[in-house]
Amino acid sequence: MKLNLLSCDAIRPDRRAIAKCIEEVATSMSASLAQELTDILLEGDAVDIEVADKNSGSVLRSLRKLSIDYEIIE
Repeated sequence: MKLNLLSCDAIRPDRRAIAKCIEEVATSMSASLAQELTDILLEGDAVDIEVADKNSGSVLRSLRKLSIDYEIIE
C-alpha cells in the first residue's frame, strides 16, 4: 500500500519518533532516509512511502498517534 504523508499537526513534533516510525513501517527504508523524509514532512512538503499491506492497520494508527495527516494512494 502506498501512503502520501501530507503534514504533521503536532504543536511540538518529535522528529526522532516520526523518523523511527517511518523507518519501521516503510518498506526498505534506512534510518538516514527516514530522517530526511521527516525533515521534508516537517517543512510542509508531502512525502510518499510504501508499506506492507499486512501491517496497514497498525501503520495508520501509529501515524495518527504522531498527528501525521496522510492519504492512501493505493
